[in-house]
Amino acid sequence: MVSDQNGITTSIKPQQVTFIVPGAENFEPTEISDFVQKAQDNLDTALLEFAWNELVEKNKSVTVQELAEMIFGSAEPLESYCAHLLLSRDEVYFTVLESKGLSPVYGPRTATQVGELLRRKLAKETAEKEFEELIQLLRSAKKMPPQDKPPRSSWKTEEKIWHKIESLEAFAIDACKNDDQKRTAGMILKAMGLAKTSSAAVNLLIDIGYFPVHVNLDLLKLNIPTDHREEILSVADSILSSSPDLDEADRVDLTHLKVYAIDVDEADELDDALSATRLQDGRIKVWIHVADPTSLLQPGSIIDKDARRRGTSIFLPTATYSMFPERLAMEGMSLKQGKLCNAVTVSVVLRSDGSIAEYSVENSIIKPTYMLTYESATELLHLNLEEEIELKILSEAAALRLRWRREQGAIDTGTLETRIKVTNPDHPEPSIKLYVENQADAAMRLVSEMMILCGEVIATYGSHNNIPLPYRGQPQSNIDTSAFEHLPEGPVRSSAIVRIMRAAEMDFRNPVRHGVLGLPGYVQFTSPIRRYMDLAAHYQVKAFLRGDSLPFSAGELEGIASTVNMTTRVVRRLSSSSLRYWILEYLRRQPKGKRFRALVLRFIKDRIAAILLTEIGVQASSWVSLGVQIGDEVDVQVEEAHPRDDVLSLKEVEAV
Repeated sequence: MVSDQNGITTSIKPQQVTFIVPGAENFEPTEISDFVQKAQDNLDTALLEFAWNELVEKNKSVTVQELAEMIFGSAEPLESYCAHLLLSRDEVYFTVLESKGLSPVYGPRTATQVGELLRRKLAKETAEKEFEELIQLLRSAKKMPPQDKPPRSSWKTEEKIWHKIESLEAFAIDACKNDDQKRTAGMILKAMGLAKTSSAAVNLLIDIGYFPVHVNLDLLKLNIPTDHREEILSVADSILSSSPDLDEADRVDLTHLKVYAIDVDEADELDDALSATRLQDGRIKVWIHVADPTSLLQPGSIIDKDARRRGTSIFLPTATYSMFPERLAMEGMSLKQGKLCNAVTVSVVLRSDGSIAEYSVENSIIKPTYMLTYESATELLHLNLEEEIELKILSEAAALRLRWRREQGAIDTGTLETRIKVTNPDHPEPSIKLYVENQADAAMRLVSEMMILCGEVIATYGSHNNIPLPYRGQPQSNIDTSAFEHLPEGPVRSSAIVRIMRAAEMDFRNPVRHGVLGLPGYVQFTSPIRRYMDLAAHYQVKAFLRGDSLPFSAGELEGIASTVNMTTRVVRRLSSSSLRYWILEYLRRQPKGKRFRALVLRFIKDRIAAILLTEIGVQASSWVSLGVQIGDEVDVQVEEAHPRDDVLSLKEVEAV
């Protein structure tokens, strides 16, 4: 039975007793607190070291009372308890030799053991001090206003700090390489009073200024390369300064043609351009000029291998990460207004029904006349200027082609497409410019039809000449569009058809019917600076034009496509998530109560409908009132928009 300092008596088991203070008689429980405090005040580890020095020389063990007598000159209760506390807390000098009975026996450790333990203790104390200093730094940075927070680079200057921040970053993006990183991140979060979750780590890194407020976590998680190695940049520079045109002697001079390059306004890499004329017999002839990077590259070169590893250029609202080093892509490969440019030109004469009457594929040299945005090209078409008759002929050719493809079973899946440009993404409140493009717009339709025409010609050319190419097909070529005729034409019908379509398939020996495009065969060929499989098709066609042996067999192309397509799927996912993040951030910033027009695409369950915000180009879901039908327009307001959590909540409101 024991009594505590509060006078409470309790029954305890013997194994619950750690030490019995000998010699204490007539002891009042109220004296315990004072007794414990006096013992704490008398603790001095230097005394323990003194005793160890003496005992290790004699190789002699000691009891608690003997140690008390040795260092305090007394084995009275207070001194004995002090000796017990020193020994029980000691991790360096002594070890328990015998613990039976009420008085354990302690033996001095060897000098070697003590030296190692002291080293470890010092390292532990240093680590604890460094950790506490880091926590103070984090707390200090967290309190600072955004403009005063330390730059990201400052966290990397000291290895001891960077190691811990690196662990926290790895934990934030679910990329810890080992348990040590997880443990370190957990300790930091606990010390900061935060939950041990990746989102807490992300928020902490944002709060200290290491991550920008709008950090792209998917870009970090997917470990996608954004920069080019120095070695690659060096080789790219040498190509620009010294590489001859491999096809110079074989180029057709087409500099007399008026050439239109039409793309989005911020396009850096221009892959394609167009020309047209009307022949004397009334038929239309068009030229699709495609940039010619293979005039500078060889398959298997260091630049080619790096491009293959990347698979595609990456276009995000915040940045563009090119498949090729930027200077090589821009200066050596891209088409440029008013400059002589190497190209591969596909020329086509169309019959009056839009089918192909004649075609040719050849190396060329061109001089682009105009670099137009889709908006300016559409404006020119509407102005119907006589001096821009070639643009009108291109538009007429596009209309012929669209009608012909529809007669072959092509399905129109055009809808609204959103583009966002964020000019200063590292700023807490970056500038967001949103563009919603209708794919049925005159200029967009013109360009897409000419690109599709080029793809059909290359597939035909490859088939006639037995060239292995990445032929694309759409297996679901017999979609019964009449089943969707009750739906309004445009986004509603397109959305319904797209939902039942299967992914495209590839063959590397023969063309495959592309049912959705209404073509007997199709090869993507018009973006060799941006897409590696387009570049691979160029390698094959260019080798055939030169009379060289083809660089890739069908089997080799299939292997390349397997790897590249895996990468491009990851990039598509990244592009999609990045676009959605910034759309939600755009909506989050809109004035509370702002109304948006929305088109009802379909019903998901009961009155919950899938809707398309026509001014934003984003699909979402919302409850809609009774009587609203598919294809109707409703007004909605944003109730919640949380880009980091991918949450968008909308509410239907009464039309004004």
